[in-house]
Amino acid sequence: MDDAMLCRVFPTSLKGVTLSWFTKLSPNSIDSFATLVTKFETQFATSKPHHLTSIALVGIRKEKGESLRTFIDRFNKVAMSIRNLSPDVAMHHMLTALSPGPFADNMCMQPTASLDELRKRAAKYMQLEELKEFRNQARAEASEEKNKEEK
Repeated sequence: MDDAMLCRVFPTSLKGVTLSWFTKLSPNSIDSFATLVTKFETQFATSKPHHLTSIALVGIRKEKGESLRTFIDRFNKVAMSIRNLSPDVAMHHMLTALSPGPFADNMCMQPTASLDELRKRAAKYMQLEELKEFRNQARAEASEEKNKEEK
């Protein structure tokens, strides 16, 4: 396809803001398809999707009081959106993001060789956390019932 044909076909793929921009171009301001592409890219450069890198993981930290499951879900959501993220890099960032606690202690005392192993071990600690939370909630409810009966 020659330049003139490409310049005529190009606007048929536009709509909304991009079509509005195209219709406002000065007459005879486009001398080739390359010029049209350059002007288009310049105009809409900030509209390109931003691709995350492993640097996005640096700011993620396990918050005080946050469950391990919530933290890992939040961490994984960001990690999954990073193209070609090395499992070793993901594991490093996850370990440095942990707050002190039983899981972090275990990871320090018995380092893991892979991200899959880390996830398996984390799953066990998540179950323990959830069981502990369930027991605490059951105790609180039982205590509340006992207090009602005593009144």
